[in-house]
Amino acid sequence: MEFDPSSQWYNAHVTIAAAWLKTGGKVMYHISAQPTDRVRVQLKRLGVPNIDNLENVVPTDSPTLALNDWYTAAIGRKEEDQFVEEHKVYNSLKVADLSIVWMEGERKYGDLYEKPGPPVLRIHDNISCLSRFNDEKAWVEFVIRRIIPRATRWNQVALIGLTEGLHSDSVYKTLEGLADGVIDFKLKETPDEIKDLVRIRSMRSVGFDRAWHPLRMSENTEITLEG
Repeated sequence: MEFDPSSQWYNAHVTIAAAWLKTGGKVMYHISAQPTDRVRVQLKRLGVPNIDNLENVVPTDSPTLALNDWYTAAIGRKEEDQFVEEHKVYNSLKVADLSIVWMEGERKYGDLYEKPGPPVLRIHDNISCLSRFNDEKAWVEFVIRRIIPRATRWNQVALIGLTEGLHSDSVYKTLEGLADGVIDFKLKETPDEIKDLVRIRSMRSVGFDRAWHPLRMSENTEITLEG
């Protein structure tokens, strides 16, 4: 997902997560752009029931909703979240530190996520945050060697947000070449109107429409296609 920071990407991915949860799927969130509690509140507003219970982990299962806090490390201070002890807090976004945490996570939860069960949606709201703490080659290699393979190995659908126009061309080309699809979110301004738009730029193995489509936001922040 390549997005203009002014676009509706952030509201859109929470809308997608809410719909996924309401149909019985599981969601694993890596949140760097806002406090985790704000995502939880928005999911409740979108009609997801029993949010607090969804985050509970029992020994024989993986959580239905896993909120992984990258935001604390991104802003350099602890967020004020009453449930902060119940989900993973990342203390550093340096690749060397993240790799250790991810290896520990695989040892602890790998068997759980590899078992048959509801489909898992993995969302990284903005992987571009890694560029603030790592050189380009290091963080791109982390995405290639850790994030993408884990989603494949655990049979997850991964939505990875990447900020438009922030990185070198090689970053976009490298990651786009590995992705099954590229979807763009942008804000279009003209003298007469402002429109939020989305399009599928590429998608493997399926037919698709490359046209830009306008988005509409409801009062509860749900994002839907116009028309």
